[in-house]
Amino acid sequence: MNRRILTVVAALLPVVVLAAVGTAVTVPFVALGPGPTFNTLGELDDRQVVDVQGAQLDPTTGNLNMTTVSVLDGITIFEAFAFWASGSYGLVPRSQIYPPGLSREEIEQSHQREFENSEGNAEIAALRHLDLPVVTLVNRVSETGPADGVLRVGDELVGIDGTPITTPEDVVATISSRTPGSPATVVYRRDTVERTTRIVLGAHPDDATKGFLGIGLRAGARPPLRVTFNLAEVGGPSAGLMFSLAVIDKLSPGELTGGRFVAGSGTIDPDGTVGPIGGIQYKMITAREDGAQTFLVPAANCAEARQRTPEGLRLVKVDDLAGAVQSLEDLAAGKEPASCG
Repeated sequence: MNRRILTVVAALLPVVVLAAVGTAVTVPFVALGPGPTFNTLGELDDRQVVDVQGAQLDPTTGNLNMTTVSVLDGITIFEAFAFWASGSYGLVPRSQIYPPGLSREEIEQSHQREFENSEGNAEIAALRHLDLPVVTLVNRVSETGPADGVLRVGDELVGIDGTPITTPEDVVATISSRTPGSPATVVYRRDTVERTTRIVLGAHPDDATKGFLGIGLRAGARPPLRVTFNLAEVGGPSAGLMFSLAVIDKLSPGELTGGRFVAGSGTIDPDGTVGPIGGIQYKMITAREDGAQTFLVPAANCAEARQRTPEGLRLVKVDDLAGAVQSLEDLAAGKEPASCG
């Protein structure tokens, strides 16, 4: 009897050890897979995902869903095998997502900056597509800077010392060319009223020889029109295209979707150029699972997307914002849009 027990124990021991190792030891890989999607025409936590204020809005229906990729870290040997076998997830070296030498916080901050840049680019691209003015706005005033108590967040800068201001870069170039202690005549617009003020420049914290106003700037819509993106805990630049389309749909006559469920992904530049994104195969999976019939694909991702297209999902090729709008209008009119085929 003892010999039989020993034999059974000896046979089971490798299995027990393998099970313990497989469920406890992590691998130097992360699993990429389908993440959540968000309708940029809808609400999240009782707030509009893309909130447009200060203008007459056109009613919208249907979906313009931005898509994401989930990243699962700290996976075990068994979990890695299960993800690989599922067909819906892929494994990549952890160093590709979390570069060595950077903390998790630094990486997340970088992704958040990319996301915020994509929001700004999306707003500018949409405004230019709609032939609406893009102006330079104050978005931060330092409490210790020369402009404190004079300029406010939301003020539109019109000119400095007779130089017209059209971009934030114009302000930087003009002010940094002046010396600290010199006065600057600033023309700005607040509540649609144009005003003029005189501000004595301070010294720039990074270069005491250059002038300094102590304000942060961004390009955006002319007040009272205001665009706000309310989507937290999402990083990266790939939401730009769908954000732009939502702004355009809300501010222009008719419905871009024609009531359909459209999803997509793509970076966007201020001039409307749509760029490639990562994880297209996972984004298509989650879009189809959520009910999308059409997926907007950056042209550079078309070859990859064709290889893993979920059944029932139409792929529409997108080179730029104008092309995306035209393709959606063609779909709504029953025409065949540009495809990845």
